[in-house]
Amino acid sequence: MINIVNCLSQCMLFKGLQKEEIRSMMDKINFTKHNYSKGEVVVLEGDDISSIGIITEGELEMQKSYPSGKKILISKINKFGIFGEINIFSNMESYTSSIISVTESEVIFIEKREILKLCKVNEIFLNRLMMLLSDKILVLSKRLKELSYATIREKLADFILEEYKRQEKLIIDVRQKRNDMAEYFGVTRPSVSRELIKMKLEGLIDFNKKTITIKNLEKLEDILV
Repeated sequence: MINIVNCLSQCMLFKGLQKEEIRSMMDKINFTKHNYSKGEVVVLEGDDISSIGIITEGELEMQKSYPSGKKILISKINKFGIFGEINIFSNMESYTSSIISVTESEVIFIEKREILKLCKVNEIFLNRLMMLLSDKILVLSKRLKELSYATIREKLADFILEEYKRQEKLIIDVRQKRNDMAEYFGVTRPSVSRELIKMKLEGLIDFNKKTITIKNLEKLEDILV
């Protein structure tokens, strides 16, 4: 239990709570813990929704699969991250995407009725849950907007402009590798590289492995109009 409490204290859902409070809360509910190997399915699209998952070790990916075999990366879920918190409080009965373990991972599952118990006994926990639900809805709305763009150029322009707003500078630090960007956009790596080169030749941007420099902000914005 000590290790679980230490991990949960790092999770946003339990932020602001003392470890002794977390221990006391967890003693009052039932939960399960599962370990997954790299590449193992944690949640399969169509599985029933009954609990939230908290990652205490490793990293997961949420993916959407299509009949053609194409897969789109919806989001990455890092250590101490949460999934399922929106789903269990909706009218949805099953997951609409799959969750895969990217590394060896450990996940704690807490069912809806147990979450409601925690909300009743601790107001800080309730407020954290409400905040996380709001933040997740905003993130998913943003992701839906990104997926609505039809061309690679639109996806890249949106990515660059969002990073420009976040970093507040014209020379943007790019943490993602080209493969990660391609997977996130749902396209191939060569397609991303070709479009970046075209945008560079047109004077919109310059780039290297670690940065993208905005050369013409107005024309980048025009791509999304």
